[in-house]
Amino acid sequence: MQINYEAYKALKLNRPSERVLEVVMDNPGRLNSLDADGHREIAEIWRDADADPEISAVLLRGAGGNFSAGGDIELIHDMIADWDTRIRVWREARDIVYNVINCSKPVVSAIEGPAVGAGLSAAMVSDIIVASRTANIIDGHTKLGVAAGDHSAIVWPLLCGMAKAKYYLMLCESITGEEAERIGLVSLCAEDGEVVDTALKICEKFARMPPTAVRWTKYSLNNWLRSAGPIFDASLALEFVGFSGPDVKEGAAALKEKRRANFNPRSEF
Repeated sequence: MQINYEAYKALKLNRPSERVLEVVMDNPGRLNSLDADGHREIAEIWRDADADPEISAVLLRGAGGNFSAGGDIELIHDMIADWDTRIRVWREARDIVYNVINCSKPVVSAIEGPAVGAGLSAAMVSDIIVASRTANIIDGHTKLGVAAGDHSAIVWPLLCGMAKAKYYLMLCESITGEEAERIGLVSLCAEDGEVVDTALKICEKFARMPPTAVRWTKYSLNNWLRSAGPIFDASLALEFVGFSGPDVKEGAAALKEKRRANFNPRSEF
């Protein structure tokens, strides 16, 4: 089956090693934030990788020593203002999580620098997560003014426990790669500058292993995540309901103006 990887414009796709596909988020000057094209492509690439018989493992990373700063601010404002955009991005956010989970090929993420938003969603439901010691992982949603949807409710409690998940997701606290490894949120912590090489070596190891055994093991283990599908669906729905409310308008304005948000404390659930 011939895959048209040339159709991808926002993502850079490489073959760094035999049977390894490298997916690179590359948005220079914007910490690899994902615009509308990038958000769509980070949802679609996993289906193509799954269908490609020449691929045994996928490496996900950001360019220039940074992972991704999340959704582009213009995309966020479009979601707030436009119903059709909000629904389209909701579908893509759903697909990012389920497509990584259902991709039969093992996915290895290499997290350096800031890791937020849609890119982080793909990373946190990947099979192996390698983070640099100084990586800055933050879910980001509640500070923006919406529920922690995307990936977080489906996987953080499973990885690091409910107590830690509530602390980091509800308070929107950032966590370093070193601390993330300590609490079990990521698989490995590597020295700064060695993250991508470490992740690539894992991909190469996967490429040499018996594919059916690896893929069926992934399928079985990911039933833990599939069983939490209703939790994920509810969190994602609540996140996108929030994009029609007042809190996110203030949160997005504060983000764009680089100031502290002033939310209304009398907002009611």
